[in-house]
Amino acid sequence: MIKNYFKIAWRNLKRNKLFSLINISGLSLGIATCFIIMLFVQDELSYDTFHENAATIARVVFRADINGGKINESVTMAPVAQTMKSDFPEVQDATRLLDYGNPKLLYKETVFKGDRFAFADPNIFNIFTLPMVEGDPETALLKPHTVVITQTTAEKYFGADNAIGKTIVLTNDNNQPYVVTGVIQDIPTHSHFHFDLFGSMKGYTDATSDSWMYGGFHTYLLLKPGSNLRQLEARFPQMVKTYMGPQIQQQMGLSLEQFTTQGNRLGFALQSLTDIHLNSYTTTEFEPGGNKAFVYIFSGVALFMVVVACINFVNLSTAGASKRAKEVGIRKVVGSDRFQLIKQFLSESTLLSCFSLLIAFGVIQLVLPAFNHISGKNLTFDMNPILAFIGLGMLAGVIAGIYPAFYLSSFKPVAVLKGKPAARVKNISLRSGLVVFQFFISVTLIIGTIVVYQQMRYMQNKDLGFDKEQLITIPNSYALGKNEQVFKQQLLQDSRIASATASWYKPAGPSYYNNALAYPQGNDKHIVNGVDYHVDEDYIPTMGMHIIRGRNFSKNFATDSSGIILNETAATALGWNAQTAIGKTVIRQNSVRGENVPFHVIGVVKNFNFKSLHEAISPLFMTLYPEGGLIFKINTTDIAGLLETMEKQWNNYATEEPFTYAFMDDLFHNTYAAEQKTSVILNIFTVLTILVACLGLFGLATYTAEQRTKEIGIRKVLGASVPQVAQMLSNDFLKLVLVASIVAFPVGWLAMNQWLDNFAYRITIQWWVFAAAGLVAVVITLLTVSWQAIKAAVANPVDSLRDE
Repeated sequence: MIKNYFKIAWRNLKRNKLFSLINISGLSLGIATCFIIMLFVQDELSYDTFHENAATIARVVFRADINGGKINESVTMAPVAQTMKSDFPEVQDATRLLDYGNPKLLYKETVFKGDRFAFADPNIFNIFTLPMVEGDPETALLKPHTVVITQTTAEKYFGADNAIGKTIVLTNDNNQPYVVTGVIQDIPTHSHFHFDLFGSMKGYTDATSDSWMYGGFHTYLLLKPGSNLRQLEARFPQMVKTYMGPQIQQQMGLSLEQFTTQGNRLGFALQSLTDIHLNSYTTTEFEPGGNKAFVYIFSGVALFMVVVACINFVNLSTAGASKRAKEVGIRKVVGSDRFQLIKQFLSESTLLSCFSLLIAFGVIQLVLPAFNHISGKNLTFDMNPILAFIGLGMLAGVIAGIYPAFYLSSFKPVAVLKGKPAARVKNISLRSGLVVFQFFISVTLIIGTIVVYQQMRYMQNKDLGFDKEQLITIPNSYALGKNEQVFKQQLLQDSRIASATASWYKPAGPSYYNNALAYPQGNDKHIVNGVDYHVDEDYIPTMGMHIIRGRNFSKNFATDSSGIILNETAATALGWNAQTAIGKTVIRQNSVRGENVPFHVIGVVKNFNFKSLHEAISPLFMTLYPEGGLIFKINTTDIAGLLETMEKQWNNYATEEPFTYAFMDDLFHNTYAAEQKTSVILNIFTVLTILVACLGLFGLATYTAEQRTKEIGIRKVLGASVPQVAQMLSNDFLKLVLVASIVAFPVGWLAMNQWLDNFAYRITIQWWVFAAAGLVAVVITLLTVSWQAIKAAVANPVDSLRDE
């Protein structure tokens, strides 16, 4: 019986080649696209889940709001970990990580650069699942100046030799030797941190600090099963009062109660380990995180793709019901019951889904490498995904076939054999509703695509308050030591270089953000939180920034060592404006020169964006303190020649550091690289969704033209022109698309407004976006339908009227 079902199903597919091709094409594209998106979403949701204790690990986050200046940091102070372990019974254990960047490492005579180094507490392997290949995880980091490395790092440094007991030198730490005591497996891709070396925190002096005012430690808690994060957070204010309060009193001269009654807030929060990647709202993250909004959007697109493909199947099956009405009637007359007919029609949809699966499998194999390149992922199509893929395809086939199966099997044999129509009104209403739903999805995605493109373009072209073009940064120029200034002056002799500055503070890409607390002299209760930039006299002109009041730092003024330049936001936050701030005194509570140091305001710089455009411009303090990192303003098109010259000059100093550089505009673009990639992916998926919808629309237009052949012939005999007939056939579909657009406009506006709320600097959605989305949908509909409409309109009416 089953063999017979599939034999008949195959004959029906062959008999209706066009409709079968449309259904298979749409379903295969839908399944392939949906599955690729599912792989992407699953990858995003799987971060840090490989840790055995993932469900009970939480990261401590520091939050503060000081006179409107907000702090959201993923780092805390040195004592936080041990204090929480001691004071809260829910905390089983606590550990810390300290990012030490990419220091220069030395093994014998070989220099290694570019590997990520972190200091870690000895118990890190008790909390995180980082399997050790060699060494004892319980003792590997118990002693100072010991280090655990990954397998790849061990092979890179020592080749086939046993790494245990080898000594590598950390040149950035006064050439301190570190003994390798363990080798761990490489950290999986799905981790929010990827370090190559873990040095013992026992050898890091600041790790024993008792300060609750400063720190850069990522703190993780291992909680007892069943612990409630929010309930634990509710007891943190008492900890702040007990430990941080006295230090605030000592350093700021006011009690914690006085500090908070002024509207200031500070404290700690907990973030589940598995939430970090998609909820990286804090600064000082180890690595850029994902975007939860896009995960939701892509999940919706995946669902819609399969739904649109299934809608095509339902529409075409119900539209062609009249062709199979007599078949159903005869089958019932000769003894088939409804259940057998349902099985017959479901076997057809299953066979169709099998063909779609084969094609979708080929599409995925062909497209996945390109998708990985665009998205920066390393998605694979191994056994588990294949099983899920088959299940998805079969489910889609069954879902697509259920309604047509029940609908077709419900025909009354007496009625259909007499040639009476089978519930045509209800059938047409269903098809119309499904077409509206398809194009509602399509128009909503078009709106989203336009808005995302506009926002990305706005961010790329926004006036940032500085000139990011023609700037070359050399981030590791500190390796030159005393020769850094000599190197700078030598290059300034080159006519291709306009100016240069020494500072590692960059308003684009990776930089250093020092939280700075300050208050106007005479008002120590008016504390402002901002960011501290250490610069030289050439920083502002080299970066193309603008002093709007006062002056820049100058070598002609010896007192500028205690001078300060504010941005407009800082001047306002301190209770002044750009004009009245000049000459005022700012007391810095935590400058590199000490506590409560007075600085006189010599200038106010126009606001510039030194953080992501997701964040508003915060107060900024610039002080004269040149350090590490060079930035060059160039005025040449011979960039390759200039870089060659710079490298030659660099190599003259034998630093053992490679010459590295970056362009400031590239650093800025890299800040939004993930969003740009996501935007491209969204564009591709939108086009595919529209394509699948158009396939169904084309099939319906073909069927409609066939059903109205005689009507068209009569109209032409009575004098109707080809354009009039084509317009008649297109109007029904255009009405449905217009209805879909009207429904999609408010939904698209709400969804994209919510997404834009993630940006402090954002576009306003204009009316023309909706008009353009509707127009695109109308044009797509006309292009899809017009071919069949014109074909039907130009047909010879004699042929259509010959056979009654």
